[in-house]
Amino acid sequence: MQTHFTIDCVIYSFNEGKLQLLLTERNVYPYKDWWALPGFFAQKDEEMEDAVKRILYEHTGLKDIFMEQLGAFAGVKRHPEGRILTVAFSTIVKYEDVKSKIKPMTSYMRQAKWFAIDQLPDLAFDHAQIVQQSLQKLKHTINYSTAVYELLPEKFTLTQLQQVYEAILGKTLDKRNFRKKIANAGFLKELPEVQKGVSYRAARLYKFDKRKFQKQINAM
Repeated sequence: MQTHFTIDCVIYSFNEGKLQLLLTERNVYPYKDWWALPGFFAQKDEEMEDAVKRILYEHTGLKDIFMEQLGAFAGVKRHPEGRILTVAFSTIVKYEDVKSKIKPMTSYMRQAKWFAIDQLPDLAFDHAQIVQQSLQKLKHTINYSTAVYELLPEKFTLTQLQQVYEAILGKTLDKRNFRKKIANAGFLKELPEVQKGVSYRAARLYKFDKRKFQKQINAM
């Protein structure tokens, strides 16, 4: 027996210079053939944490990933069957770590696919609202959370770093001012390495010093 209570997962990554969102193509009504956030009903007597893990795995093939609660959504018109509350969870994953693991394990979803955040299709239910709220949270915490660096590979360029900031903030940043601000922050470690396998001039690589970052945040 199912309860009238669902879980939806907002999963971000970063690839090809774009902030990416993982969506699933629904294979059931309502909204059959629509793209949606990975999500489904929690089962009776199922703990919230267990429901999140199960639904995440069944709809994306991902497991052992920390999901942070984003909020509850209970609009009267959010679901064709009436007021069905959903609890949204969000997470950030490194693209290279999960790209080969993405595969729905249930017939409810036809496929799972990454979409650039500025090129999203129309979404089922109120999922566009959920995505917007999660983006707002990213924007508001961008300066005192590690979210930006969780999106990047372990070694990254300053251009990649700026691209993540711009994708989350939704605006273009001045390159000179951005790099000055990052340099003054002091929590990036410049590496004696440059990009490999690129057709253009290889850029210097950097690493994020989480300990220095946390020290600065604690001192605020």
